[in-house]
Amino acid sequence: MNSLAVVTPSFNQGKYIRQTIESVLAQRVQNLQYMVIDGGSTDETVEVLGSFGGKLKWISEPDRGTADAINKGFHSVGGEVLGWLNSDDIYYDGALESVQEFFEKNPDVDVVYGDADHIDADGSFIEKYPTEPWSWERFHEVCFISQPAAFFRRRVFERFGALDVRYPHCVDYELWIRWAKSGAIFQHLPKTLAATRLHAEAKTVAKRLACHEDINNILRNHLGKVPERWVLNYAYAAADDRGVRREQQLRFASALVKESVVASARWNRGLEWNLVKTLGGLMGDAIRHELAKRE
Repeated sequence: MNSLAVVTPSFNQGKYIRQTIESVLAQRVQNLQYMVIDGGSTDETVEVLGSFGGKLKWISEPDRGTADAINKGFHSVGGEVLGWLNSDDIYYDGALESVQEFFEKNPDVDVVYGDADHIDADGSFIEKYPTEPWSWERFHEVCFISQPAAFFRRRVFERFGALDVRYPHCVDYELWIRWAKSGAIFQHLPKTLAATRLHAEAKTVAKRLACHEDINNILRNHLGKVPERWVLNYAYAAADDRGVRREQQLRFASALVKESVVASARWNRGLEWNLVKTLGGLMGDAIRHELAKRE
């Protein structure tokens, strides 16, 4: 069987990290290495780590963020198959066993990703993550890989490069885009492997606009342009960030037009015709809604 290693980057997630660690240690796989790379937490994290005794390896020292911690971890462990689990996410029972078996049966696959759930701060189910079968073209439009449910061979990490510290909010999306562009083979495993926790401190929640800025920079750098969907997603995030209320449809639609124009100039050197039509439709709907209210 392929040996497997998991790294958990950590910083001040003491209220969640015990459940994260327990979900890894409960996996029934042989040759599992597990290491927590903590960035010098000032909450109860170090105390929690110490409570596990010799069941896991860990260090706590300042680093340059999540990507730096994960890279440091991967260089500190062995393992032919690698994955990382953030300190507020969890694996489901049997996840790593399924991954190990998959890689044994599919020697040509470099990256495998399973299905995943979104859970809340208390660990209760919210919804399924919108995972899809692999398509390079579709992946330009939608990030359908849930990071904790993704695993890869060390050979692809060494051949195509480590995580890029320049994109702290979407380091996983950049990694998948860069690797796929370089020739890595991806495949979907239709089994629920992990859960991502959505809470106020999570990057995808607390720093939504910064996430979309990273995504657009990633796509511009690797593909030469940003697809319409991501330009519009950025516009929605920017309008929300500026406090424009969605129930004020005409004002919100106007904000979307403004933010889309700014984003298109920034990343695509101008609006594309399909986006112009989409924005026109949104403005038309908002105007009709406003007129209907006045009748």
